Amino acid sequence: MDRDELIFSEYRLYSEQKENFIERNFKTNRFYMASVFVLIVALIYTGNVIFLNKISATLVFALLGVSVSALWWMNVDSYNMLIKVKYANVLEKIEEKLPVKPFTDEYKGIDDFRSNKIFMFSDIQKLIAVVTALFFFAVCVSEITPLVMNLFNKVLVIVSRLKGGI
Repeated sequence: MDRDELIFSEYRLYSEQKENFIERNFKTNRFYMASVFVLIVALIYTGNVIFLNKISATLVFALLGVSVSALWWMNVDSYNMLIKVKYANVLEKIEEKLPVKPFTDEYKGIDDFRSNKIFMFSDIQKLIAVVTALFFFAVCVSEITPLVMNLFNKVLVIVSRLKGGI
């Protein structure tokens, strides 16, 4: 195998691995979407279940939802960074040794497209993760508020008893 064939074989192998990596990214996003869906269904069907100290299942699932949404956003962000590294730092450098540079041209095209402020798929994924995090956070606030108010009222009762007893 001569040098050019070896470079092309490495390029093809790395390109296939990059595509597998992108496919794994899509599978991961499907997992997060399914998790969010399951948590929303759990919120709906366990709204009346109360755990210890008046902590509701709704609060537990909402906290899980915020956590899953945050992890989803971080995952999308890290996959995007790794995909960019695979393009810019590896494939483009290998393409410098090839007569044609399809990934370099593709990446420049994506960069030009992105500079027009048009949403990319990863931006939509991040937006969905943020919206779900805000939804779950709002549910958390609505569940925590009565608990905090109840605790505050108990503290006021104790303070008033102490003042009355002194």
